[in-house]
Amino acid sequence: MKLAIATPILALGLLAATGEAAIPELHEERLARAEESRILTAPIAGIQNRLWFDYRIDITEAQKELSADLRRASDLEDQRDAWEEYARELRKERSHYISEMAQRGYRMGTVTVD
Repeated sequence: MKLAIATPILALGLLAATGEAAIPELHEERLARAEESRILTAPIAGIQNRLWFDYRIDITEAQKELSADLRRASDLEDQRDAWEEYARELRKERSHYISEMAQRGYRMGTVTVD
């Protein structure tokens, strides 16, 4: 008896999981996710100054703005615009933080492998 009840529940759970996975990801969302993976998680040269805290605040604001824009999106174009703006903001804030720190003599370390 318990098996007969559990089977339909499992089937419904599988349908819900596959339904979510079937939603195609937008190209703009993929680009934004790539920018998200580049968010700095530690300050350059370990220096937590005003620039570092401003960067973290700006990232948080961009994430909140994306959430609000996606809630207000009425069509696919609005969603694309929201993701595109989010990626642009992340890129701009990271670039600004790195350049400001470079002006102060702290360089962002990079490794090149040939």
